[in-house]
Amino acid sequence: MKNFLQSKSILYTSLLYLCGLLLFLEWLYPVEDIAEISNLSVFIFYAFFCFFISLFQMKWWITFLIKGFGLLFIVNGLFFEQSILSLHWLEAFYTEFTYNMDVLFSQQWYYITPVFRSMLFLILIWLISYLLHYWFVVMKRILLFVLLTFVYITVLDTYTAYDASLSIVRTFVISFIALGIANFMKELDSASIPFGWVKKTPTWLFPLLGIVLFSTIIGFAGPKMGPQWPDPVPFIQSATGTGGGSSGPIQKVGYGEDDSRLGGSFQQDDTPVFQATGEGKHYWRIETKDVYTGKGWELFTEPEYQVQEDGIIDLKTFTSAVETERLESTLVFQGNTSIEKLIYPYGIHQAIAEDASYFLDEHSEAIQTKVDDQVTDLDRYSIVYDEPSFETEKLRETDAGELTDYEAFYTQLPSALPDRIGELAVDITSVYNNRYDQARAIERYFGQNEFEYQTENVPVPSRQEDYVDQFLFDSQVGYCDNFSTAMVVMLRTLDIPARWAKGFTGGQVIPGLSMDADPSSDVYEVTNSNAHSWVEVYFPDVGWVPFEPTQGFSNLTDFHSDTGQNNAVEDQDDGPDVPPEQAEQEPESEREQEASDEEPEIAQAEDESGNSSLKIWHVIVGVLLLAAISLIVYKTRFRWQTLLLARKLKRQKNAETYQEAYHHLLNILQHNGFKKETDQTLSEFAKQIDAHYETDEMGQLTTHFEHVLYRNKVNESEMDKLTKLWKDLIKRVMG
Repeated sequence: MKNFLQSKSILYTSLLYLCGLLLFLEWLYPVEDIAEISNLSVFIFYAFFCFFISLFQMKWWITFLIKGFGLLFIVNGLFFEQSILSLHWLEAFYTEFTYNMDVLFSQQWYYITPVFRSMLFLILIWLISYLLHYWFVVMKRILLFVLLTFVYITVLDTYTAYDASLSIVRTFVISFIALGIANFMKELDSASIPFGWVKKTPTWLFPLLGIVLFSTIIGFAGPKMGPQWPDPVPFIQSATGTGGGSSGPIQKVGYGEDDSRLGGSFQQDDTPVFQATGEGKHYWRIETKDVYTGKGWELFTEPEYQVQEDGIIDLKTFTSAVETERLESTLVFQGNTSIEKLIYPYGIHQAIAEDASYFLDEHSEAIQTKVDDQVTDLDRYSIVYDEPSFETEKLRETDAGELTDYEAFYTQLPSALPDRIGELAVDITSVYNNRYDQARAIERYFGQNEFEYQTENVPVPSRQEDYVDQFLFDSQVGYCDNFSTAMVVMLRTLDIPARWAKGFTGGQVIPGLSMDADPSSDVYEVTNSNAHSWVEVYFPDVGWVPFEPTQGFSNLTDFHSDTGQNNAVEDQDDGPDVPPEQAEQEPESEREQEASDEEPEIAQAEDESGNSSLKIWHVIVGVLLLAAISLIVYKTRFRWQTLLLARKLKRQKNAETYQEAYHHLLNILQHNGFKKETDQTLSEFAKQIDAHYETDEMGQLTTHFEHVLYRNKVNESEMDKLTKLWKDLIKRVMG
């Protein structure tokens, strides 16, 4: 019977601990939305792993080794190519660890690598699994964690993009089941339930589940009152001067590959990506996209990468009729961002890097980089390129004629595109009769009609709204994705082939640095804030020509006329959206402008928050980590207090220290269920303890303690023996 009841107890505690795991997952799910973590499933898997190991209550050192190896295995799978625990792996891991420790101590949070951040997150999950086992299984005090979970998800639902509608329901169901099991187990332990069948069978769970399910259905389907309190977010925005229209989720700055859903606000991030040496600024291109879905951009076909022999890149974005100048640039990456594609200027001819090979997708014009047949990012490479200069008269004179199949492909649009977008494009370009002037008219339109470059309170279109339509006719605020996408779509409504290009702008000159081989060359630093998108328009017999519709930005491509005028003069003739004096600013002035204006796209799994704004998940992680550490310190208080007292007994062999040690022993006994009754003498209590543990250690310690009380002195010659008895008995009691 005893073994049967123990097996039922294990079943109940396992169910209770499972409820704790499910509640903890409600803390993890929002991280994917508020921190843009793309591999959250890995962390959820590790949470299951840690909770499963904790359930078996093995020796602490066995649990430590198993969970620790699981952590290293996950980190290795995510970030390392070497075999785990191999010599090369240990060297790479040691380098990563020492670098991040230096960053932590120097408080340079920008430079913490994704490897180290992931390790800290996994360690936090590890600690939480121990914390919840103590709360749910040992103490069966789960109400506090339940309340914290409700507060956590409701705060996120109010102040972030996370939708907690279903999370609230799940938390309600799990919490009530857990509370029912916990309270029922307490009643079983106290033997206050008289029905033996209840103790022998878990069928009592079915009424509990039925009540919870019934309550959930009634609450979900029943009528509900509307919000009784006003939304606090507009009030806070008003009080802090950040109010505005509705906005989407706060996105991360930097280059990312998922452009299927554009819109929403972002935060600036000046984390360096790479440094480039060369002459003058230009666009740093990565890829183009061709299919506009009404919400964002996608590729028509999956990439098909073809090897580029000897680093000679077979990519022609313009024809040989375009004037060019052969230049060279070297890119050195800072290790803060992993981009497994070549970042290159227009007119790329050759890429040069040690042991690297290159693969071109002719459709998106992305260039994949590999080392030893493994796709990877490169730390450093050089690029030889032919910088183009487009003649404006030739662009105007280009006879478009009937669209070829190639050109028609870049005029495709969604069938549900609102008609008023095309009508606006016709109205803007009605006075022009050539492709170049029509493109320039749309490019200038935004600067002439009160459109604003804005990174905060940028709306995300609803399911029924078109991204471009909302920007053109409703919000009229946004950043480069809004401006560039709107221009491409309007051009396509006019049957002008256009596509969406993305990469980085030119960056900022680093004063005092120059290329060793060519002191006249400048060194430019390109950061996450320089991530950018722009427009490319196709001209027969010329090729793809970049245009820049984003407010506050100048086209970095060179244009000239047959009279030798430069780009700024040509723009002035056409009525530019940026004054020519702004286009010709000195580098320092441009640096100030771009640092505040240049815009990002959504970054992938790494994650990174700015130094100037502490994100909410940092606060959450910090609070959880502090709570876990506090619990561990409290849970192990008797062990470390014992160690401290043992050292004190060794140094100070006096009556006061011995009395302190004896009272500490009494506290440990009381904590383990042996409380001295008020009418019980110390000798009687010592006999009780010795009888239970089949020893005479408590009696010897008590006899000496009574001598100390009466005489206020100790026999120093016996202290070493008594200290050993004291430590042995504590080990016996604490197991």
